[in-house]
Amino acid sequence: MLKIHYLIRIALIAALYITINILFAPISYGLVQVRIAEALAVLPFIDSAAIGGLFLGCILGNLWGGLGIIDVLGGALCTLLAAILTSKIKKPFWAPMPPVLINSLGVSLYIRILFKMPYWLTVSYIFTGQFIACYLLGYPLLLVLIKRKVWIYIQK
Repeated sequence: MLKIHYLIRIALIAALYITINILFAPISYGLVQVRIAEALAVLPFIDSAAIGGLFLGCILGNLWGGLGIIDVLGGALCTLLAAILTSKIKKPFWAPMPPVLINSLGVSLYIRILFKMPYWLTVSYIFTGQFIACYLLGYPLLLVLIKRKVWIYIQK
């Protein structure tokens, strides 16, 4: 029964991630983006199921984005690494840091090629969008979930 609950949480997080990306598609994809769904990147701090949910959600969400297989694979691998690192963080304030740094540095590797832009310029664009999504939206979300003790009901 616990395995089914775990798989359901993975599916729900993936569905949320995809839905938010599609709803905010004009600002979710491209060189300059604020991917609102990245607010969910803090969830591995309280639920390990979020690692798989974010990974799957990013794969499917990037299929929608139109930047091709490099974005599907590259973005998903960056998201997976960031989610794993987030799950190992000990203090809530630092939970958004892995997705901000990993995506800023990693996604910029291929975004700069796709858009023919200097690497550090793309890093600054991705960093700004990730900071807004993960710290200005995701961190308050995490604090609310912790305060309401939502995490007590989640098996890590």
